[in-house]
Amino acid sequence: MKLLRFGPTGQEKPGVLDAQGRVRDLSGVIADVAGAALLPESLARLQALNIDSLPLVAGTPQRDLRLGACVGQVGKFICIGLNYSDHAAESNMPVPPEPVVFNKWTSAIVGPDDAVEIPRGSVKTDWEVELGVVIGKGGRYIEEADALSHVAGYCVVNDVSEREYQLDRSGTWDKGKGCDTFGPTGPWLVTADEVPDPQALRMWLEVDGKRYQDGSTATMVYGVAFLVSYLSRFMSLQPGDVISTGTPPGVGLGQKPPVYLRAGQTMRLGIDGLGVQTQTTVQA
Repeated sequence: MKLLRFGPTGQEKPGVLDAQGRVRDLSGVIADVAGAALLPESLARLQALNIDSLPLVAGTPQRDLRLGACVGQVGKFICIGLNYSDHAAESNMPVPPEPVVFNKWTSAIVGPDDAVEIPRGSVKTDWEVELGVVIGKGGRYIEEADALSHVAGYCVVNDVSEREYQLDRSGTWDKGKGCDTFGPTGPWLVTADEVPDPQALRMWLEVDGKRYQDGSTATMVYGVAFLVSYLSRFMSLQPGDVISTGTPPGVGLGQKPPVYLRAGQTMRLGIDGLGVQTQTTVQA
């Protein structure tokens, strides 16, 4: 099942993609793709619906029908750094002995095809295609063996990053990660039953048609089940929390010489089975 949110910014309604790739309106069934709607029992009820009986939404998704971020009312947007050994190498950083954890502010979240703003004064805005993990059943001190049962589904995330803010200024990485529009999420939340192995997904990213990233979740240092368990030692995970799990090599920082985004460019990125995002960069 592919859950989504459609409509103008700030007025998104919940929907689901039908077998013909059309959007069906779920607003008569759930208030939003958020919170309690992502609990296992709620997802089971949604999967039991006759999708074709739901109201058909006019327009083609990602063409003339805007999609918002596939999860609404996100409580925590947790990110993992340096989680691919080859990306750590291109960043001239060691593979960490434990996961590097940082946050993207929820105000960074935008739709999968919304414009990405280059912050004022930015000189090092960069791209990162990542697998997003959406929590369904919350919990603390989750055992790794049970961790995937806490996952509602998966999505594409572009962890847009300003490297000067992140690395060259004092303080934490967060200031270079959470700028407005730095968290395109979607196009849809693919429920976990449709992703039998989250560690076997091809992922890629292009800028202006040039392929920069071409990797696989198979090369993660710390896999999804471990990350869910690990994070639950430090915080309670709650329905609708999003975990962005790191990026493969090919970011702008790792090019020789480095290449960074400027206004007027187009990023296109995707993960097999989870959809494609397309963003144009604009000056903030």
